[in-house]
Amino acid sequence: MRVTRSTLRQQIADALRDEVLAGRLHPGHEFTVKEIADQYGVSATPVREALVDLSAQGLLDSVQHRGFRVHEFTLPDYRGMVEARRLVAEALFQGIAERPLPDLADAVLSVRRRAEEAQRAAGAGDLDVLIGYDLRYWRELSTLFGNPYLSEFLHRMRVQAWVFLVPLLRRDDRREQLWCGHLELAAAVEDRDAERARALVREYYADALAQAERLAG
Repeated sequence: MRVTRSTLRQQIADALRDEVLAGRLHPGHEFTVKEIADQYGVSATPVREALVDLSAQGLLDSVQHRGFRVHEFTLPDYRGMVEARRLVAEALFQGIAERPLPDLADAVLSVRRRAEEAQRAAGAGDLDVLIGYDLRYWRELSTLFGNPYLSEFLHRMRVQAWVFLVPLLRRDDRREQLWCGHLELAAAVEDRDAERARALVREYYADALAQAERLAG
């Protein structure tokens, strides 16, 4: 794969993140700046910048005199991610009925399209498709509440959580148990039903943690 020079740093970072999420760059895998530059046919500078960005996002570790390594998240790490995401998401959804929000009927339309695709992929156990739509779904959903800092935090936590789960899920034969509540949550937000939205969030994260405990155990 070759990339163009426009927004090269971001393109490389996105491509490598997708490689990690797809499990092609597995946890613990090491590589150098030169190896990535050769792979994408670009100079070392944007590659190094992209790798530093991914390190700042917690996806890579810098290895002195050796390059970079895909970060290995642990089950305790995942428990912490779930707790942090649950607390932030519950606070966001509590604000549905308390804060002025944009015309939700229009804003949620795109979210519902993401939800339909994510739910379909989850039901089919199609992990690669699910991850992409799931990330876009939650990013668009959290963006509705107008706080880019919380939206970015939730997105980063979701990416890290998928990095932990992907290797476990690819070894599992029960992917039909993946969460399929995307549309129901989008409907609760559209109806400004804070109680239902928060209940769905609690249910989702309880299921996610139980699944991770089973897979890791």
